[in-house]
Amino acid sequence: MSLQPFTTSVTVTANRDWLASRHGTDSTETITLDLAKLTKNTHYVESPHVQPHGYVRSGVPIGRVTASGLYGAYDPTAEDGRQIFAGVVYAEAPLTPGATLVPAALLWHGTVHTAKIPGGIDPAKIAPNPAGAQIRFLGEVSV
Repeated sequence: MSLQPFTTSVTVTANRDWLASRHGTDSTETITLDLAKLTKNTHYVESPHVQPHGYVRSGVPIGRVTASGLYGAYDPTAEDGRQIFAGVVYAEAPLTPGATLVPAALLWHGTVHTAKIPGGIDPAKIAPNPAGAQIRFLGEVSV
């Protein structure tokens, strides 16, 4: 009898059309996302039937929940800390079924295309804050 090792790998291509410049991509911060503070199918996708993991989309605008230190979807009307725009999720963050916390990379300064942000964002509603992100928003891009 002989044993034959078997290896499988899956490659996911990042969708970063929202990224307008590489500036800031070399100094992202590691954060933890609270999945309960994100919207399914807008901010994240659960595992499709052909893949073992789901993922949080790159480009999702986020804010930090003051009480927990975790991050969730940026919301200018929130009162839990997420009303301060912290930045965007830089790369797709994989999640396993049943996960509630997801590690991710935070792009806290750089340039993004406003119209391509998953779930959308209105830069006019972002209140300046010393603890907030340093993101420059560009208008509609013609392709």
